[in-house]
Amino acid sequence: MRELASALAVSRATLHRWLGSRDHLLGEILWSETSRVFANVSFTGRGALGVADAIGAFVSLVNGSTAFRTFLQREPERALRLLTTKASVVQSRTIAQLTDLLTAEITAGRLTTPLPAPDLAYILVRLGESFIYTDIITGDEPDAGKAHAAASALLGCHNFNQPSDQETAT
Repeated sequence: MRELASALAVSRATLHRWLGSRDHLLGEILWSETSRVFANVSFTGRGALGVADAIGAFVSLVNGSTAFRTFLQREPERALRLLTTKASVVQSRTIAQLTDLLTAEITAGRLTTPLPAPDLAYILVRLGESFIYTDIITGDEPDAGKAHAAASALLGCHNFNQPSDQETAT
């Protein structure tokens, strides 16, 4: 915040009035990046398999971000707090955006689920997070292929055997 205030030629107090805390600013920046990834991943019109494909693609894009991985490595506790809890806007906005997309698929008759769209969106977001933050949580490598397979199974897709990131790297 000090460097940003200096670059903007304002006091830190002014910067805090404008932007709030460092965590709030980081949350907004992370949401900005998350929404860009969402914009590059489309599943509308493709039903359950399209949703599973989108979850796998989203996780793959996030896992492939050098800046994101660096942030996770440098500040893992802050990153998890800002990305996976109510302390930030990222998770709630991601769930809301996914809820809207799922609702469109359900309304169009391309997706059937026993869960309401908000509950399904929450589960799919948490599922994706499981395979984005795996290295911080369990020490295993993040794996978009596993996220795709898990989303496919949850959504009842018949063909959910997508190779994992490690399998495609060899």
